[in-house]
Amino acid sequence: MHRIMALLLAVLVPAVFLSARELEGVKLPDTVTVGQSVLTLNGMGVRIKKVAFIKVKVYVAGLYLPAASTDASRILATDEPRQLVMHFVHSEVAREKLVDAWIEGFGKNAGDKMKLLASRRDKFNSFWTDMRAGDLAVLTYVPGVGTRVEIKGAVAGVIEGKEFAEALFSIWLGSSPPNEELKKGLLGL
Repeated sequence: MHRIMALLLAVLVPAVFLSARELEGVKLPDTVTVGQSVLTLNGMGVRIKKVAFIKVKVYVAGLYLPAASTDASRILATDEPRQLVMHFVHSEVAREKLVDAWIEGFGKNAGDKMKLLASRRDKFNSFWTDMRAGDLAVLTYVPGVGTRVEIKGAVAGVIEGKEFAEALFSIWLGSSPPNEELKKGLLGL
């Protein structure tokens, strides 16, 4: 019996380690379960912020979808579950910097839609705290429910509407992402 268990462990343990992707030392699983849906890691990318002449790595992000896609417009338009995981790698990112970045990202990518979504954007911004290396933020859109925001392992709240989810995910997948390498990575390009 012990030999069978040892053999099973020898076979299964390497499979567990093969079922995760890694970028900048951050490992994300190949799949996550959202409700009844299994989402697959579509791609990973690094958020790089230029400060003066220095490139600062802020977080590693992973995008999970029901089916792999390189078409950002299709991803944003479909009413399907999706999840974006942000694993912070910078020593500390102040709440105010995050909120400024969200406001800028919404403004550059959601355009006129933000007039209708301003109160939901403000609610989203109210959830954030200072983030440190190793902290996670998970943004999960579930059709008919909304976008669940988890910060540091706790659910901060849910923001209703597909329109908000589309505007939120457009920050990374829209025409003006924080950095082009991040968008390409999330799209698996």
